[in-house]
Amino acid sequence: MKLKIGVLVMSYGTPQSLDQVEAYYTHIRRGHAPTPEQLQELVGRYEAIVGGFFPLRENTDKQVAALQETLNQMTADKNVEFVCYQGLKHAFPFIEDGVNAMAADGIHKGVGIVLAPHYSVMSIGGYIKRAQAQAQEAGVTMKFVESYHLHPKLIDAFAARVAKKLDEFEEAGAVRDQVQVLFSAHSLPERTVQMGDPYRDQLLETSEAVGRKAKLSSWQFTWQSAGRTAEPWLGPDILDTLKELSRKQVEDVLVAPVGFVSDHLEVLYDLDIEAKTVAKELDMRLERIESLNTEPLYMETLADMVMRTSEWERDEDE
Repeated sequence: MKLKIGVLVMSYGTPQSLDQVEAYYTHIRRGHAPTPEQLQELVGRYEAIVGGFFPLRENTDKQVAALQETLNQMTADKNVEFVCYQGLKHAFPFIEDGVNAMAADGIHKGVGIVLAPHYSVMSIGGYIKRAQAQAQEAGVTMKFVESYHLHPKLIDAFAARVAKKLDEFEEAGAVRDQVQVLFSAHSLPERTVQMGDPYRDQLLETSEAVGRKAKLSSWQFTWQSAGRTAEPWLGPDILDTLKELSRKQVEDVLVAPVGFVSDHLEVLYDLDIEAKTVAKELDMRLERIESLNTEPLYMETLADMVMRTSEWERDEDE
């Protein structure tokens, strides 16, 4: 009988329908309900991108299923079977639910991995803390992948998408070297830098590696989707960056949101609608690379990191 290893695949989460948005937003706000105006703004964003259909949840479901399939294909000759469970930060099934489901299935060894390549104590650190606490209570021994921002297959996947979009710019008559490539990621409060958090540095390392692989003559990094709080967040924001590029008479911009691995609100609204609207007002052409979603190279990246971290792999190597 094969040894079963549980894989807790964690991500931010999203509501499954418009009538779940208020509960979701309240959970994000740590139990404080949003004002009617705040709620309507968020609902409006979902309606603007998908008309009530939530692609992030479907994308995440597909990623979890694809990862399980990839893991078991890559270890078909091993005495092990991987079973993937979903654990979300702000929606059901919550992180704790995923751990409990693993335990209920009689699995006592697991690996946790987040659908985000870059580590921050405010993001991945929080996921791991919750999963570890629940695992101890449920009697599951867990190991965790903290980051995979320079995995060669991840870099290859991003670089191929950048090159493909630059080809499209050329086909439309643009000069390839004059297309400004912007790498982007979700902003975090500035205090994370003072804390020595590796998030910013890891993002710059990913951007540099992708830029080198895609043979970019120039690129720059920018931030997006900052929270609306009183404290300062990492910048510059992409909307400000676009205005600065316009002043430099840049006409073509390609956004590569390397901090995201799936189509969801920060991509489909913040970039595809909000940033594109600003670019159009500035008489600029703005495009973005396709999200990774279930890209085989990304699934192989995750699978490789899970296998490296799993107990059975290390025991076998000893």
